Amino acid sequence: MNSTKLNIDHKVQTIGFLLIPGFALMSYASAIEPLRAANQLAKQNLFDWVHITPDGQLATATCGATIPNTVKIGNQPKLDILFVCAGGDPASFEDIATFAWLRKLAKHGIRLGGISGGPFILAHAGVMNGRHMTIHWEHAPILAEAYPDLLLTRSLYIFDRDRVTCAGGIASLDMMHALITERCGTDFATQVSDWLLHNEIRPASGPQRSSLTERYGVHRRELITALELMEHNISEPLDRRSVAAHVNLSTRQLDRLFSQQLGKGFSVHYKSIRLQRAHDLLRSSPLTITEIAFACGFSSASHFSRTYQSTFGQNPSSARFKQ
Repeated sequence: MNSTKLNIDHKVQTIGFLLIPGFALMSYASAIEPLRAANQLAKQNLFDWVHITPDGQLATATCGATIPNTVKIGNQPKLDILFVCAGGDPASFEDIATFAWLRKLAKHGIRLGGISGGPFILAHAGVMNGRHMTIHWEHAPILAEAYPDLLLTRSLYIFDRDRVTCAGGIASLDMMHALITERCGTDFATQVSDWLLHNEIRPASGPQRSSLTERYGVHRRELITALELMEHNISEPLDRRSVAAHVNLSTRQLDRLFSQQLGKGFSVHYKSIRLQRAHDLLRSSPLTITEIAFACGFSSASHFSRTYQSTFGQNPSSARFKQ
């Protein structure tokens, strides 16, 4: 690989990784490995990093892997950027000292980032107001329910002034490509990505999930539009007539289309979408069962519980307890 002369200052940029218990290992690794590769390719230390935990103890990922050599919040060196890395249940993280520390860093102008579930913790600390942000699609409904005024977009990553948020997974590679480009230029960032076999750089606005066509195996434009409407209107479900009118079909034609293409009618499929959302919220949010019922378009907790049990074979309380 040809080397590229870097026209940058020689100050080492220090990146902090605040590892919340149960953080997502792939999301973290996809963020830190490009920094290591950049140093190796440049034959100089462009970046340094430090691992931080709320209590200074070993950081353990969801898969059980541990990261040693951590420091407690407040004991870290001066940071240029701090990334908060969190995993499957960021809404349950409650540490007043951590939130206060994040607010202090924000007040001092430190660039703050969140990866995977990390943006939820930034939002909970109150440092995302007025900034556009993203988060892993699994956490987006919970975050939107908890903080409806946030400027939330379901994209791969977003840079908004002194905030950086990323959906996690391998989207961290795309984000770090952009971050290295910021400092070292496109040519060098491309060398780093090539080193990591990351040769398809996705734009920040790229989708987090496969398209509806890929997920459902359907191609009819009317059906795809209807499914989009349904997935984006969970708390206040649209009626059959409204959806049919939007896609220029009669209600009978709409039901026939769903039955033929998906094996079940419009109403049944809409209910299954809402129940799956409720199932996800039970698994990964602190919302009460009543709050989940209303967030998923059910008229009462009792109606939701009956419907959930008939579908999943257990009531919502039991499902949450087993998690």
